[in-house]
Amino acid sequence: MLGPPFLDARAGASVPAVQAVADASSFGRPAPSPAALAPEPRLVDRVAARWAADPGAPALRWRHWPAGRWWRRGELAERVAGWAEGLARLGVGPGQRVLWLGTSTPEQLLGVLGALWAGASVIPANPKLTPRELAHLLGDAEPQAVLAEAAQEAGLHAAAELAGRPLPQLLRPTLSGPVPAPGRPGPGTAGGARAGAGGDGPAPALMVYTSGTTGAPKGALLDQANLLANAAALAWAWEWTPEDRLVHCLPVFHVHGLCVGLLDSLAVGAQVVLLPGFDPAGVVEALAEERASLFFGVPTMYHRLVEARLAEHLARLRLAVAGSAALAPGLHRQLVAARVPLVVRYGMSETLMLTSTPPAAPARPGSVGVCLPGVEAAVDESGEVWVRGASVGPGYWRRPEATAASRRDGWFRTGDHGRRDPDGWLTLLGRAGDVVISGGYNVYPAEVEDVLAGYPGVAEVAVGGRPSAEWGEVVTAWVVPRPGTELVPEELLAWAAERLAPYKRPRELRVVASLPRNAMGKLLRHALR
Repeated sequence: MLGPPFLDARAGASVPAVQAVADASSFGRPAPSPAALAPEPRLVDRVAARWAADPGAPALRWRHWPAGRWWRRGELAERVAGWAEGLARLGVGPGQRVLWLGTSTPEQLLGVLGALWAGASVIPANPKLTPRELAHLLGDAEPQAVLAEAAQEAGLHAAAELAGRPLPQLLRPTLSGPVPAPGRPGPGTAGGARAGAGGDGPAPALMVYTSGTTGAPKGALLDQANLLANAAALAWAWEWTPEDRLVHCLPVFHVHGLCVGLLDSLAVGAQVVLLPGFDPAGVVEALAEERASLFFGVPTMYHRLVEARLAEHLARLRLAVAGSAALAPGLHRQLVAARVPLVVRYGMSETLMLTSTPPAAPARPGSVGVCLPGVEAAVDESGEVWVRGASVGPGYWRRPEATAASRRDGWFRTGDHGRRDPDGWLTLLGRAGDVVISGGYNVYPAEVEDVLAGYPGVAEVAVGGRPSAEWGEVVTAWVVPRPGTELVPEELLAWAAERLAPYKRPRELRVVASLPRNAMGKLLRHALR
């Protein structure tokens, strides 16, 4: 039984058991149980079985390295096994933590796969982090080894100095396996760091540090069973098969690019064409030349494709999936108008994927769909979304208070506000901390943004609150104009006044060149204030 249904829960009380009010008819077929979807104990077991079943099938191709060459499943299995053995010889295995400054080069991806196969806990990190940001990871995660390119070593040395701890063993990626950087201690002696999950149970497969928009980033733990449940649910929901070919240009240090894009493709047996990054024209060219059936992107990517008048080229795909940040209803409608076979999904670093719009269902701009198999959700009286299921991770690294605060009776508090319609479809209204309280009224930024984005000449918009002695907060809009357009704030405010109740209307409007976003295109509202 599929569990969409978003039931109302009483604020301050235990979240009640979910009773299904809709079933898998949203996807047009009955959903197997989570146990039937994912009978294996680990994601790596499913991937290994795929590789063994058809070693000659194509698996990965780097479009720009080397040109025209596919890595077959059997070759990939041999290379990953060699990497895992090389890590084991260096003392990296179960209970060891590896900080990975991830890029999508062949050497780097072999490194992360080898670490997962060796049983280590991988800490994926943006390779562009500053020494200060890296110092937090070194001090908090206490990795025994770091997988990084030679060019990144200077920043790591500076980070270790800032953290006041010895730099762990540095491992340089090669196609044949890890090569230790000279003059560093072995992983088992790196700063005396202890192994394991810090008293939180078995060692995780991934420790994914959250964006840290409030306070220092925390390490969200994901085990092999979480990864497998996520892969199995998406394969079922999207009818993902080995015949599919994905053009992959997402960063691989994030769960969207690493888990959904790479690991889930390998678990399905699908073919992956990797690009070094996102460029609208380059992506469209790759989709056509590679005869791709799938594309995964963040809203910023889809926005740029629409602005470049290239979105209609996505119409030839089987599915174009959007996630990692809210897809504005206006942009959703533009993509549907271009006949893009759009699927919108919702997930978090702590939970992996939770909901998806069914591929064959009529578009509902603004909605993130219904629960995936094995996931249940509820909306409490304050509007906060709670979830539970097999893909939800066990907690935060060495943060028992944060883990306890985020959970109740087996449910995880997402921190997102949302509402459900009578069919069980979920629409997100924004983060709990993003709600603007003006004159005692709650104003959800997504609703105001949707109205302002419909004004001709607006390319992007973000809404938030600014302190006010009179109102508590005033609704404020930051607007990016379309190229070649001069926005007149008074006209835009008049547009909003015709479409929004007085308490929802922006009282301040600021025209800006761009909006602050993280590497996955997620808006950083705190940076606006």
